[in-house]
Amino acid sequence: MADNEKDQELGISSSSSNNGATPAYNSNESSEELGFWTRMGCTKESFKRRTLADKNNQLNQTLRRRHLHMIAIGGSIGAGFFVGSGSALSTGGPAALLICFGIIGVMIFNVCFALGELAVMYPVSGGFYTYSARFIDPSWGFAMGWNYVLQWAIVIPLELTVAGLTVEYWQVGVNVGVWITVFLVVLIIINIFGVLGYGEEEFWSSVLKLGAVVVFMIIALVLVCGGGKSGTPYDEYYGARLWYNPGAFANGFKGVCATFVTAAFAFSGTELVGLAAAESANPAKQLPGAIKQVFWRITLFYVIGLMFIGLLVPYDEPRLLNGSSATSTSPFVIVASNARLNGFDDFLNVIILISVISIGNSGVYGGSRTLTALAEQGYAPKVFRYVDRAGRPLISTIVILAFGLLGYMNLAATGEVIFNWLLSLSGLAALFTWGSICLSHIRFRHAWKYHGHSEDEIPFKAVGGVWGSWLGLLLVVLVLIAQFYVAVWPVGGHSEDGAAYDFFSLYLALPVVLAFWIGGYLWKRRGWLRTSQIDVDSGRREVDWDRINAYRAELAAMPAWRRLLWSLF
Repeated sequence: MADNEKDQELGISSSSSNNGATPAYNSNESSEELGFWTRMGCTKESFKRRTLADKNNQLNQTLRRRHLHMIAIGGSIGAGFFVGSGSALSTGGPAALLICFGIIGVMIFNVCFALGELAVMYPVSGGFYTYSARFIDPSWGFAMGWNYVLQWAIVIPLELTVAGLTVEYWQVGVNVGVWITVFLVVLIIINIFGVLGYGEEEFWSSVLKLGAVVVFMIIALVLVCGGGKSGTPYDEYYGARLWYNPGAFANGFKGVCATFVTAAFAFSGTELVGLAAAESANPAKQLPGAIKQVFWRITLFYVIGLMFIGLLVPYDEPRLLNGSSATSTSPFVIVASNARLNGFDDFLNVIILISVISIGNSGVYGGSRTLTALAEQGYAPKVFRYVDRAGRPLISTIVILAFGLLGYMNLAATGEVIFNWLLSLSGLAALFTWGSICLSHIRFRHAWKYHGHSEDEIPFKAVGGVWGSWLGLLLVVLVLIAQFYVAVWPVGGHSEDGAAYDFFSLYLALPVVLAFWIGGYLWKRRGWLRTSQIDVDSGRREVDWDRINAYRAELAAMPAWRRLLWSLF
């Protein structure tokens, strides 16, 4: 059944109920009163403050179904996948690569469905951290909001640095700082066009990224089967020989634990589809279909793609860690180089360049929208509530873009050390975000039942239900424990800087989150919410239950295999 037919059957409306609900966005000013170039953010008039009837909902709703679907399936495929997988392979080996990315994939699958259920039930403007404040603890919601802002603010200089180093692959002889400046300007230009610029850039970059991964997997299959050029390592059946020599694991169990943070960083941003839904034309209809695309992203592009990497690149490959540029350490580029496929390594480098710019753009989007939402909830200075007539959270966007200037720190001799610190902080920050989404879903379901409601009253239900969120939360805790283990006893022993340096370079996110949590408590003076205190009725989205019940009856009459397919597609 087509997505639009599903939406009609589900009878989900984009408006909200009147009992304290969040009203639908009023975009009449931008769509009827303003000129085209003002709506695009290209005139002086566009920078003036927007004043709509709904003071807390000033953002545009211009994202379409195609934007959300591509953001879900390919939006955050970037340096963590194309480049970071190289260090993960070197640290853990091919088996650890599959295990860690598979476990994080299961976690993300449940996180996204939990987020989808909450977002369809309770529309939010600009920040799903509000679910933590509503269902867990207002202080924890404060911490998660600022944690998410920091997570994306840090990603921007990190991705700008990788983009600059990517160009060095072609040995153009230009200082990396020049390229950081160029790509920062590119991000600024994209964000001039607001959410539409973000949506279009993400759509087309995702098309290119996914297409490149599919092409790579086809070529990789040929190489594994011995279809490579004569004189290359792949001119005879290659199979799984690398799993025997040098082996499936590098550094044993500790290597597996050390690989988790890279896998978490690679999946960072998958949850952005829930944030972007607030700026889509009809989130209640479009979000469920987009959430289901996550299954394909995890299985097809991450797990299968990295399986081929583990079959074609040995974990002791010197270029994985000792390359002269960021992308020379990419296992994807190493495969292309080893296979002597003329031009394919250049093609992959272009895709990596597009990917890291895409993630940088996602960082600006995610950080600015969350910062604006924090201000609307009274968790940040009021100045960040400023939204201009083009629907851009202007002050928040400028502040988040300013973090890109940190990329110039990587020009120093200690640039690699800074890169690793930022990578670890961002990776662990994502884990706290995902764990909070799962816990919010668990507490919502508990409170939903406590207040006399049944699961049949939930319009869109997570595939794994509350048990899926328990599994996701458990995996988050286990990954944090694993990362704590390698932070205390790192792979290869402690560095010359000492045990404390090694620990905080891998686990810095924990004290940062705790500091935010304490700050949130001092700000709000409210702690853990009892089940009886959780409000599950106000702000609920209005739905057509006659259509929903009719469709559920039709679905129940289907064979089991069709019900399974519907839940995933």
